[in-house]
This record gives sequence, structure tokens and C-alpha cells, in this order.
Amino acid sequence: MPYTFDFKGKVVLVTGVGRAGQIGHAIAEAFGRAGASLVAADRNAVAVAERVKEFRAQGIEARPAAGDLTEPDMAALAVETALKHYKGLDVLVNVAGGLTTYGNLSTIGPDGFDREIAINLKTTYLMSRACVDQLSQSKGCIVNFASAALVNPAANLAVYSAAKWGVAGFTRSLAVELWPRGVRVNAVAPAMVRTVDNVASAGEGGDFVEMKDITAAVMFLASDAAGAITGHILPVTNGPTG
Repeated sequence: MPYTFDFKGKVVLVTGVGRAGQIGHAIAEAFGRAGASLVAADRNAVAVAERVKEFRAQGIEARPAAGDLTEPDMAALAVETALKHYKGLDVLVNVAGGLTTYGNLSTIGPDGFDREIAINLKTTYLMSRACVDQLSQSKGCIVNFASAALVNPAANLAVYSAAKWGVAGFTRSLAVELWPRGVRVNAVAPAMVRTVDNVASAGEGGDFVEMKDITAAVMFLASDAAGAITGHILPVTNGPTG
């Protein structure tokens, strides 16, 4: 059963929303069902428009923002979309990123390293930087995506882990910086989530974190119930971590 949160009257910007059945899609939909007005951001204009169409068919208020999230102009566009349609912003969820460089160190060249840092860490930096003034006005919050690779290291994930450690460090330091401005900054660190892609690669019998559990963790950190929590990296792993 889904967990219950209330985000009526809130404006939530979620990145990485384009692909159906993936984490960004599920998180945006969950916030929308909880009453939030959405800005759904993704580099794939066709895909994010389709997600927004689906949301609106459910009665969810949503607007797309399409472009390369590793570019400063796209971050500005996403914020402008929120201001144009909703006159403000309360929550930023930086989902965009992922694992693209699985392999040992000798097989991952500089281009692969740069790509992993860009899609995971640079997107988080650019979106946070673009949103900070609006979030300071609303006394809002940021929820980032780290990874359980921080607490359960594995071979062939060195570059991905480095990017996610960067996200974790960015989260904790920014939380200290923005607390005096009334902005909270936290992150989730999930193990493998039951997404369309992960099921395709690992099979139905994988030890997955369920989508409802990762969405609940994100929504909790974005909610008033977590009003005293900032700078926290929350593992969501289906069990103890190392």
C-alpha cells in the first residue's frame, strides 16, 4: 500500500522524469498524486511531454522542461518554468543520473569518467544552484540521489561510486551552507530499485527496493515531518548496510 503524504499547494521540480517505469517517473507521479504541482525535467523532450500528458490525464497539474541537464541554461529553464506557471518553487528532487560506466578501471576511459560525473554530480550542482534563491524564499528543500554503493562498495563501480560520493559530499556541505537560509538538503542512497531497466537486467527475482519505498523516503525528506533533518544521507536498502 502506498504511503500517504500531503503536498497540496506545493510546487515540486523533479529531474530525470522522461522514461516510463523509472525512478524519476514514479517520484514525480507520487508527488502529483499527493497534490503537488509538478515541473518534470528531462533531456528527452518527446518522452517528458508524454509523461506530462499521462500525469494530466490523472488530474495532476504538470509542466515539462526539456533539455540537457548538464548545461546551465537547462537548469535555468526548469526554474523559469516553475515561476512562469506556478509563481514559485518548494521542492527540488535531483533524480537525473544513473549507472553508465560499469566495469573495471582499465576499461573505463576519461570520457566515461567525465560522463558519469556529469550526469550524476554536475546535474545535481547545476539544478541546486539554479533553484537556491527560489527555495530560500519558500523555505523549501532539496532531495538528492546518492547510492547504496557508498555503504556497500563493489567491484566495477569505482567511477559510479566516485560520482555518488560527490553527490553525498555536496549534499552534506550544502546543507550547512543553506540551513541559515531555511533550506534543507538531504539525499537518499538506494540499493537497486525495481525499475523496468533493472528488472530487465537482473530478472524478476532480484533483491529490489520497491518503488513505493524509494518514493516514500524521498517524500518524507521533502515533507514537514522531516523539518528538523538536513545533511542526512538516508540508505534505502531492504536491510542492514555494511
